[in-house]
Amino acid sequence: MDDTVRGEGRPELVRARKRMGLSQDAMAETLWVSPTTWSRWERGRQEIRPVYRARMAEVFGVDPAEVERWVEGRAPVDTQAWLLPDFSDLSLAATVKTAERLWRCDVDPDRRHLLAALPFVPAAFGSWLSAWSYGASPASAAYQGAGAAVGLSDVRRIVEARQAFGQMDHQFGAGLVRPAVVDYLNTAVAPLLRGRYDDRVGAELMTAAAGMAQLAGWTAFDLDRHGQAQHYFGQALTLAKTGNDPLTGAWVMTSMTDQAIHLEQPAQAVWLARAAVETARQVQAPPRAMSLLLVMEAWATALQARPAETGDAHSAKRVERLLAEAERTYAQGATDRDPAWIAWYDAPELTAEMGMCWKLLGDHRRAADCAESAVREFTTKRPRSAQLNRVNAAEAYLGMGEVEQAVDAARAAIPMARSLTSARSVERLRKFSARLEPYGTTIQVREFRAYLDGELAS
Repeated sequence: MDDTVRGEGRPELVRARKRMGLSQDAMAETLWVSPTTWSRWERGRQEIRPVYRARMAEVFGVDPAEVERWVEGRAPVDTQAWLLPDFSDLSLAATVKTAERLWRCDVDPDRRHLLAALPFVPAAFGSWLSAWSYGASPASAAYQGAGAAVGLSDVRRIVEARQAFGQMDHQFGAGLVRPAVVDYLNTAVAPLLRGRYDDRVGAELMTAAAGMAQLAGWTAFDLDRHGQAQHYFGQALTLAKTGNDPLTGAWVMTSMTDQAIHLEQPAQAVWLARAAVETARQVQAPPRAMSLLLVMEAWATALQARPAETGDAHSAKRVERLLAEAERTYAQGATDRDPAWIAWYDAPELTAEMGMCWKLLGDHRRAADCAESAVREFTTKRPRSAQLNRVNAAEAYLGMGEVEQAVDAARAAIPMARSLTSARSVERLRKFSARLEPYGTTIQVREFRAYLDGELAS
């Protein structure tokens, strides 16, 4: 291949390769990429993901900051942002420091692209769950930092901001709200973590910070930035552990479960969901919180076993038992012990998530009914949820062989997907369109695909 560097390129990267006496082909093989990819990297024609930058540091035997200088052509960035959250030190000082680093990197123009390009790492869940289950929380959440004194009123403002940002996310999608969430973490929450607070305030502060970090992760997930989302979910789990708040930790694990399901990582989804349920049972979680966790375990179990495809009757019965328990538990109603995050988990949400389980069980009629019911409830207050459930209904109709009704349901979801800043909403429609391939020659499918492409392109 041509060893010349055209345009500005990355001449330091070329020199580093030549110092090792390697051709472009050999260098590509060493880094487990194609020769074309390596050539584009050298010519500055393609972004280099953090996982490969870290690998380069190993191969070339240099500090990661040096690789950053070669790649970016400017001052090194904080390469510690490459690392997944570490549960080895759950002291308050370590938790505050790592949280601040992540949030600072995400608002820095020179660093945020690293986080946005991070890969999703399924293997991280094993160590996280082990640390969550067996690691010890700090004896006290009191802290004497260099900042100002922090009170419960400061914590309440974080909780209220989380609720406001969450509603904006439901209404408009993550693209609109995520920059504000990350900025709030960096400019409002980080100074409070650095402050002075007693044990009671500290525990509440960690819970509130975990909730805001969870939202930063959720919005990254909605934008299809799965490595970045995983970082934030891990950060939220660390904050919940440091604040000794099992219920918030269980909630964060349901977000991780949802992401694992979306990425079709069923084994990890089951681990996370079961750990969340076990955590909740240990602290006798209030009914509505318990119901959410049970449905997520049912969903993860159904995804792993796929009873409709495999005929696994044992797993199907387990999923059905979990769904029945979730319904009975939810029916017990709200209590004064309900955590703040349970406010969004209402009856339509329960119905929608049960519908996903019925689809995997092969009961497509029941799945369609659940999705249509959720759409009616969500249309005005949660547009993104309504849009996703229209796609859920379309998939259920397709499972019944009702192609025309499936296409009609999906077509109704397109205008909303176009108005939302949600990559996940668009992705769901694209995947549904791909599932129509067996019917690709029919008029209604051709028209649907043309409409979808035209609307999303505009």
